[in-house]
Amino acid sequence: MIPFNLPLFTGREKQYTSEVIKKRKFSGDGVFTQKCNLYLERYLKCKKALLTTSGTHALEMAALLIDIKKGDEVIMPSFTFVSTANAFVLQGAKIVFVDIRPDTMNIDESLIEKAISSKTKAIVVVHYGGISCEMDQIMRIAKRHKLFVVEDAAHAIISKYKNKYLGTIGDIGCISFHETKNITCGEGGAVFLNHKSFTERAEIIREKGTNRSKFYRGEIDKYTWVDIGSSYLPSEISAAFLYAQLQEVKKITKYRLALWNLYYKTLKNLEENGFIQLSVIPKGCVHNGHLFYIKTKNLQERSKLISFLKLKGIMAVFHYIPLHSSAAGKLFGCFRGKDVFTTKESEKILRLPMFYDLKEPQVKLICRKIIEFYSNEKK
Repeated sequence: MIPFNLPLFTGREKQYTSEVIKKRKFSGDGVFTQKCNLYLERYLKCKKALLTTSGTHALEMAALLIDIKKGDEVIMPSFTFVSTANAFVLQGAKIVFVDIRPDTMNIDESLIEKAISSKTKAIVVVHYGGISCEMDQIMRIAKRHKLFVVEDAAHAIISKYKNKYLGTIGDIGCISFHETKNITCGEGGAVFLNHKSFTERAEIIREKGTNRSKFYRGEIDKYTWVDIGSSYLPSEISAAFLYAQLQEVKKITKYRLALWNLYYKTLKNLEENGFIQLSVIPKGCVHNGHLFYIKTKNLQERSKLISFLKLKGIMAVFHYIPLHSSAAGKLFGCFRGKDVFTTKESEKILRLPMFYDLKEPQVKLICRKIIEFYSNEKK
């Protein structure tokens, strides 16, 4: 069986986590937490990076930092994971869903302005598969209407848009280190603060509403409760595990891109003959090989192909059910404009196995089986 995903393990994780165990300093903001924060800041050139317990919690921190309140509206795509919406719903926001582009599965930047009302507080963009949204236009819209831009860059570690790393373009960026991501610590994330004005409050929110970070730095002689907050700080064990992988991020990304390109090259003929569609990388975008998907003609064909691949020992999966069609999506949000592509395109997507331990012969085998499926369909 070729699994859909296997979490990354480089080998150095054992050494670093053993160091933490030896020192018996398990709670967060120790040496490895600081190493990870600094590594991300220097690599991505963001003003401040803070590790969090998950990508979900990074988004929740973003909602708190931009002061989302009951009655505010937040614009985002419906084709995303539930955490993107939940973080803002928890603060009382109404979610306004808009349609996506069929080429990238990202929010359609041309529809955002029509969805803005007097209650709109923020635009949340999702860089699906590590492929960037059209950030120049989105940032211009946000500036014109004085709105915050939060980047859900959960998939997008070291992906770029016009030479800028994703997560560092909007006001706040959020990333995930879940075990399904390119770089992982099992459960984890980070928030990127692209304006210095957010930094002090972010440290307080992350430390349960206290100014303990200042205390640890020796800036105050005692710490106290000063604001709202929660426990968004990961353990030092998680940070040590993550740091081992961050040090290999270039190598990991290079190999994933080689697998991605092999899939693309081998399946291109099927696309040229009208059987499937492949993803599009817009000009100016550099992705990270986070996932590889094909689009079938419809939901029925996708289901049939999933079953066929499973019989051949290959696990392939579909992705998100659009949020606006869910019970909670209807309760906490609305779709503004027409759903031309969100539902239709989401029903076609089939994600193929993609992980660091996947080998090129396995990719070739997967492609052969997909080609075999369509050869049988043609007959």
